[in-house]
Parts: sequence; structure tokens; C-alpha cells
Amino acid sequence: MASHSSLDQHTFIKLRKLYILALTAIALSVIISQLFIGKFLEEQEGDSKLINISGRQRMLSQKITKESLLLAETGNINERQNIAKSLEASLKRWTHSHNVLQNGSDSLNIASAQSDEIKQKFNEIQPYFDEIRKASQNLLLKLEENPGRPIEDFSAEIMQIKENEAAFLGIMDAIVNQYDEEAHTRVERLQKLELFLTIFTLSILLLEFFFIFLPTARGVKNNIKNLMHAESRAVKMARDADAISEAREKSVKELRALGQAMDQILLFARITPNGDILHIGDRFSKLFQYKKFNMETKFSEVLSPKKNEQLNIEKLISAHKRSGWQGEVKASTKDKKDIWLELSIVPFQPEKDKTELTIIGVDITKNKEAQLTIEELTRRSYEEKMRQQGLIAKKIIENQENEQNRIAKDIHDGIGQMLTGLKYNLESIDFKYPEKAESKIESLKELSTKIIKGVRAATFNLTPPELTDHGIVPALQKLTEELSKLTGKNIILFNKTSFSQRLGNIIEINLYRITQEAVNNAIKYADSTHIIVSVSHSKEILSISIEDNGQGFDPESIASEKSGNRGMGLTFMKERVKFIDSRLFINSSPGEGTRVTLNLPLQQD
Repeated sequence: MASHSSLDQHTFIKLRKLYILALTAIALSVIISQLFIGKFLEEQEGDSKLINISGRQRMLSQKITKESLLLAETGNINERQNIAKSLEASLKRWTHSHNVLQNGSDSLNIASAQSDEIKQKFNEIQPYFDEIRKASQNLLLKLEENPGRPIEDFSAEIMQIKENEAAFLGIMDAIVNQYDEEAHTRVERLQKLELFLTIFTLSILLLEFFFIFLPTARGVKNNIKNLMHAESRAVKMARDADAISEAREKSVKELRALGQAMDQILLFARITPNGDILHIGDRFSKLFQYKKFNMETKFSEVLSPKKNEQLNIEKLISAHKRSGWQGEVKASTKDKKDIWLELSIVPFQPEKDKTELTIIGVDITKNKEAQLTIEELTRRSYEEKMRQQGLIAKKIIENQENEQNRIAKDIHDGIGQMLTGLKYNLESIDFKYPEKAESKIESLKELSTKIIKGVRAATFNLTPPELTDHGIVPALQKLTEELSKLTGKNIILFNKTSFSQRLGNIIEINLYRITQEAVNNAIKYADSTHIIVSVSHSKEILSISIEDNGQGFDPESIASEKSGNRGMGLTFMKERVKFIDSRLFINSSPGEGTRVTLNLPLQQD
């Protein structure tokens, strides 16, 4: 017997050794994977910080340029000193970040080692960095010596900063891209290593299957075969009357135990094809508070006291008493509490000429209530979304109507009255009196000039001719000049990269309207004194930013408003941005001013 055993002591020892060896190999592969992943995550954290600091360098260089421009635009000594303090802090952070990128930082966990490409790009950017820093330091030194200097004394330093900023930003973008490319290369290396370790682990599992599990399965199969053979011999020995009687008694007991278990665990009942109850389980009785019933009690009466629900259940039983059925049924307790059941109707024939229906059910009330709640919330969300869209449409129509009324009023009150005056003056000219006629003709010339200006102003408000004839930058230049004259605020346009490309009528109109809305918001709500509209571009993106030194606001609170001109203004801006497939960024906080940036992808030839 021992010679035929497939699972003797020797086999167990061999299996144990093989299992330990296979599990050790898998454990080593997992540990090595975790070590490499941990090392990579540490490097990735440094890469993220490098990319973040590099991006901040771009922002700080732009801030230095902006603050130097602000110094050139104000003659107030206190305001100059405040701007100088901000410029000095920005220059300090900018210089420190530049040194960290080149030399590393232990406190920030940034390594000093750099690739040759990064070192080369820092060598390229260093002259521009030195020029900007030198010009900024000279500017601060002049302000420290004499805060009341005239603006012309700063022009050389400001020009030096502006001339070097674009080149600095371009190389800084290349540095950020190089950091990103190197991080991506390290990710690819880790992926290859993980692929190798995965293949190694799978190979171990495959070997384990062929040399451990497969032999074991064969041994177990032989044992089962032997057991089945022994079972057949035992059955043959038990073919006497006493053994059959005992087996039958045992089967009856098991059936009774099974019936009791079903009564306790499931909603279980037996009914006739007409719906009369033959047996009902304890859980059914407790759930529907039905303690007494007889052979004439209808199953539908147990499930609900409501006539319409009883009728639905009876129709269901009648329609599926032959084929069976499974699905959801709504029922009610005696105290009118709604119950949802997942019911199965199973036809059963205990005797040749007798048919019963077995009812098995599960209480799904909580799940159904949750489902109905979700459907109700979905409906409310849809109604709210439709309400919001209706509100936006209403506001758009109101704004269009207000704009049309304003234009009509300007034409009627301004141009219309001047034309009426021109008509009366023309009719009153009498050439019999040359001196009076000449005087009236001069006044008519002045009145005609005013009419022409009025027509031009109305035309500019509708669609500025600069936008149609010359493009977005000249139109924005005209907009800033006109609004600066009208409001008395310092509104300037700064075309950083000399952008002059035409973009198409629809895109240019939407760019103009978005910028106009942002500038108007800064004028109306920000209480600002300086507004800078900056235009810059690369091969892929045109960027327009509107910055003010006003009181700022919380973008989240404005975005959550359901009504109001300012909230709807932002909504219209976002709708226009979506229409031209662009992106809009609003950076603001109370007391810190506002920066609105619009990025438009440029089509590549």
C-alpha cells in the first residue's frame, strides 16, 4: 500500500522545498520591484519639484517685467516705494530659484547633478539672467538713491529687462521640457524593469504549475478514483432492506431540515395554481404580519391589503403558472408600508396529476428605495441644469436687448439730435447776409465733425474697424486707448512677442469680446488703478492676459452665484471660450488683484 501512495512523507518534503523555493523567488522579485519603484518615486519627487520651480521662474520673470513697467508708469513716491519692495522680493526669489535649479538643495531634496543638456541650456540662459538681474538691481539702486527721479531715468533698465525677458522665457520653456523628457525616460526604464520582473514572476508561476501543481493534481485524481471505487463497493454491500430504510429515513430528515432552513433564510411559500396558500414560511409571515391563514387564503391577500396590488399579483400568477417567472413585485404590509420583493415563481409537480407553485422571494426594499432616490436626484439635477440653461439664455437675450436699447438711445439722443440741429441750421442759412451765413457754415462744420465722431464711436462699440481691417492686436490697442481716456485709469497694451497673425473673423471677434469683458470687469468691480493687457505667443499657443492691481475676489464664490451681472459676465466669457476651443484661467484672491489668462491653440501649417 505504501509503494502505491502518491502523497507519502518523501513527497510532502519535496513539495515543501519546491514551494519554499518558488515563494522565495516571487518574494525577491516583489521586493526588488518595490525597491526600484521607491527609488523612482524619490527621483520623481525631485523631478516634480524641479519642474515646479522652473515654471515659477517664468512667472517671476514676468512679474519682474510687470513691476518694472509699473514703476515707469507712476510718479507717486509712496507707490514707487511699494512697487520697489515687491520688485526686490521678486528678484530675490527669482535669483534663489535660479541657484537651486543649477546647484540643487538639500532642504528641498533636489540633487545637484544635472544632465549635459540641462547644463548647456543653463549656460545659454545665464547671460539673459545676468542682464535682467543687473538691470533690476540698477533700477532699485536708482530708486533707493532718489525715489523722485523722473521716469526717463528708468527707461534704459526697463528696456534692458524687456529685451532679455522673451529669450529668457523661451530657454526656460526648453529647460522645463528637458526636465519632463528626462523624467519620462526614467519612467520608461522603470517600466522595462517592471516588465522583466513580471515575466520572471510569471515564469516562476508557470514552472510551479508544471512541477508542483500538475503532479499533485494527478496524485489527487488517483486518490479520488480509488475513493470512488471504494464507494461503489460500499453501495453494493448496502443493498439490503435495513440499509435502504435507514437511507430513506435520513433523506426525509434532510428534506425537513432543508425546508426549515428555507423558511428561516428565504421568503418561501407553496401555493396552488389558483393562488391559494398551501404553506408559507416564517419570514413571509413575520414580514407581512400574517399569522393565521387557511387553505382558502389567497397569496395576494398576504402580500398586500390594497385591491389594485392584489389584482396585479393574481394576474401575474395566472399568466405564469405554467412557464414560471422571475422579477420585481411591489407589495404592502397591513400598516400600509411599501415592500419590494424579488420573486421567483417555479412550477412543481409533487404527484402525477397535481401541480403546485413554489414561491421564493428576497426583500429588496432598501435597494429599491435607494434606486428610486437616485432616479429622483437625477431628475432634479436635470431640471436644475435646464433651469440654469434657461437663465443663461434669458440673460443673453436681456443683454442683447439692453445693448440694442443703448445703441438706439446713443443714436437718438446724440447723433439724431445733432442731425436735427444740422437740418435746422442748413434751412436757416440766408446768403443775403454773407457774414451770418459764413458764421453758420463754420458752426455746421463743427457739428458735422461731432456727428462723424458719434458715428465712429457707435461703430466702434458694435465692431471696431481695427478688428476687421488689421486684426486682434490693433483692435486691443484701440480698446485700451479709448477706455484709458474714458475712465482715467492707466490701461496699457503690451505685445510681448510682436504678434501680428490674422486668426479668422469669428475667432478674433470672440477674443476681442472676452478681453473687453475682462477689462470692463476690472474697471467696474476691481477698484484698480492699473490694468495691463499682455499678448504673447509661441508656435502652438496665443496667450492674452489681463492683470489689474485691484481688490481681487474669490473665483469660487463668483462661479457659484446663480444670478448677477458679474457672475453672468464670467459665464458668457466661458461660453465664448468653449466656442473657439480655448482655455480660460482666472487667478485672484481678495486684496491681491486679478489675472485673467486666455490661451488659444494656433493652427499649425
